[in-house]
Amino acid sequence: MTSFPAKALAVMLLAGLAGCGSGEYQPQAIPPANPEPPVTPEPPATPPIAPPVTPPVTPPVTPPVTPPVTPPKPQFPPMVLLWNHCAKPRSGLDPNGYPHPDVQGTLDDERNFLRNWIDELYLWYKEVPADLVAADYSNPVDYFNLLKTPLLTPGGRPKDRFHFSYPSDQYAEMAKGLNLGYGAAWAQNSGGGAPRIWRLTGVEAGSVADQAGLRRGDQLLTADGEDFVSGTGAALVAKLNAALFPVKEGEQHRFTLQRGAAVLDVTLTSGKVATSPVRAVQVLDTPAGKVGYLVFNEHIATSENLLIKAVTQFKQAGVSDLVLDMRYNGGGQLSIAAELAYMIAGPARTAGKTFELTVGNDKLKPKAPNPFRATALGYPAPDPAKPGQALPSLDLKRVAILTGPGTCSASESVINGLRGVDVEVSLIGGTTCGKPYAFTPQPNCGVTYFSIQYQGVNDKGFGDYADGFAPTCRVADDFSHALGDPAESQLSAALHYRATGSCPAPPRGGRVKAGGAEPAAATMVPVRPLGKEISILD
Repeated sequence: MTSFPAKALAVMLLAGLAGCGSGEYQPQAIPPANPEPPVTPEPPATPPIAPPVTPPVTPPVTPPVTPPVTPPKPQFPPMVLLWNHCAKPRSGLDPNGYPHPDVQGTLDDERNFLRNWIDELYLWYKEVPADLVAADYSNPVDYFNLLKTPLLTPGGRPKDRFHFSYPSDQYAEMAKGLNLGYGAAWAQNSGGGAPRIWRLTGVEAGSVADQAGLRRGDQLLTADGEDFVSGTGAALVAKLNAALFPVKEGEQHRFTLQRGAAVLDVTLTSGKVATSPVRAVQVLDTPAGKVGYLVFNEHIATSENLLIKAVTQFKQAGVSDLVLDMRYNGGGQLSIAAELAYMIAGPARTAGKTFELTVGNDKLKPKAPNPFRATALGYPAPDPAKPGQALPSLDLKRVAILTGPGTCSASESVINGLRGVDVEVSLIGGTTCGKPYAFTPQPNCGVTYFSIQYQGVNDKGFGDYADGFAPTCRVADDFSHALGDPAESQLSAALHYRATGSCPAPPRGGRVKAGGAEPAAATMVPVRPLGKEISILD
């Protein structure tokens, strides 16, 4: 805002006053007889008149003129200048009701954004092939898929197995726990090729799969009349995929499943299904005391208050141990993992300790450590926790966790974080997936990209488990029992190990053993999108 000063003009008027007589009569004096001659007084001496001295005039001092300072332009990475500059900008609102941020750009803008984003934030940016030519890819996603390290882990697996993308609207619904399908969760044999073995790991209560009578352990035989187990050929595989992975609501597909000697024929209609991340919460009475058990399948917003309620139930029941079933948990929000780890270990073990420190590439400033969280964040959910509420804790010195190749990312952070503060963590089941990495999803022009940005380490500085955590007792998944049944193989082995300190004898030729490699026939891997195998930084 500019101001203009005003001139003040003042005029001082000086008035002089003159004195006068009274105006009364005065008698005259009589002169003497011999008057002396009058004396003419000397005229008063007139002092010399000095010329007025004019004080020297000091010229006004003009302050130096300071040229205006132009503030420096902020130095943004190039990716920020290209963000949301799209070859085909979207209009309208996103699933959350906000306007899309897209502005008109070009295909080059989208590809250059990805390259610059990778160069700035990707953990292994130095290993990305330098000879990729962006102009060779008409689809930015195809270009992005190659912007990763080609190196291998010490175990021979690709170093980066978690580089992927999703349509942004689809990912927004996944993050809320909504999935398009039938409410059925599957596990498949390693490799996934023919002969294919797919078995139900569980169904969502109230879903069409549940209403059709499907249950854990059912094996898939046909889809829309096609041989699912042994069928081959591109056309047949396309039909199988169309049946198993519908792309819109209201699709109807036929399936044949086997349960023991029985064969089930069902027709399922696709829809959006809300997942239940916490289930089968129960207190088991054992000769050595009460043991809490729960199935935890996903670190999403709706899980926060469900976990708080489960731990509160265990605390009120006076449990002395916990069996945490995360064999199908692919991960999610690291902050929820930090809350869960606190509720297991308690304040005495975790005060002032780091749950996970995420370490980025050499271009990034170090991040503050993620602490064990003693209060709820209050994620939005149908039944949310109150932000800032104190979390309950079991104050356990040990915990048994049921694991498998589906135990991934934020779930592995729970294991590593607890071991970092000397909680004895026994793993019962199979080797975990091996993802000590985290990222922040990056949307751009209708696509959300996922690229590894950080490696997580615990309070002791350990985070080297890219080939997974090996189990204490190796136990194959048991599809013949419901989860939470004390006779189910992994839960039974966990209770045995708790009571004796040793793994149970392997039944029927080696389904349970300590260490060693897992039999290929026993390895069943959850069927799920990569977007379910993540550690997300808030």
